[in-house]
Amino acid sequence: MMSRTLAALTLAAATAVATAVPASADPSWWRGPAPTQASITAERGPFAVSSTSVSDLASPGFGSATIYYPTSTTSGTFGGVAISPGYTASESTIAWLGPRIASQGFVVITFNTNSRYDQPSARGDQLLAALDYLTRTSSVRSRVDANRLAVMGHSMGGGGTLEAAKDRPSLRAAIPLTGWNTDKTWPEVTTPTLVIGAENDSVAPVSSHSIPFYNSLTNASERAYLELNNASHFAPNSPDDDIASSSIAWLKRFVDADTRYTQFLCPGPSVSLLGDISDYRATCPM
Repeated sequence: MMSRTLAALTLAAATAVATAVPASADPSWWRGPAPTQASITAERGPFAVSSTSVSDLASPGFGSATIYYPTSTTSGTFGGVAISPGYTASESTIAWLGPRIASQGFVVITFNTNSRYDQPSARGDQLLAALDYLTRTSSVRSRVDANRLAVMGHSMGGGGTLEAAKDRPSLRAAIPLTGWNTDKTWPEVTTPTLVIGAENDSVAPVSSHSIPFYNSLTNASERAYLELNNASHFAPNSPDDDIASSSIAWLKRFVDADTRYTQFLCPGPSVSLLGDISDYRATCPM
């Protein structure tokens, strides 16, 4: 699927507000220069990235994996992100997100599940196992701040993302991508959650998955729903500017507590019949 351009995200008024730092923000966690629409949409961010492979023999609780991390250590530690593929899918289907997010200042682990047929609850457990490995055992554990972690996933991996956030409230962000789960209500989740749906999803229709997920996140400290116009269930399996830029903004805002990224989330992208985004909802101001 071709990437989209997330035009009209940056609003002049919001940009002015974003320069002010609320007392609750912690600039010591901020990584990288002040963001622009171009910087969060770019295929690569300001950090050079390396990667290391993890065999399934060395990965307790999940399958083989790849870790992407900024090569620089001068900025301090980084937030960690685990990403799960969907039902019957392999790590390769979500691998494009690894270096793209890592280049913005995160340590990212993408992995194969124990079985391609694992259900969302099992994928949620594996997301948490991957984060535990990343922060406790991996060769790059010294680069990760174990107090600033997030989960993402596609399809049943998206359903697993909600399961992981329910089970571990200390997570700072969750992003289900065209998520699928038989459980439609998530009042247990308190983690800031960005739900990304696809308008033409016939596998996990937004009317019975992403929108009910978003509506039920009544106890999440913050939440947003972004719907990709004319997109299918498999939109997250190919490089996509809208998915990348919105996910990066969400991770930066809540994993790094970086208020400079609020401008891309509140009030959010323009919605239109002919544009890239067919629906956007959020608990603004954030």
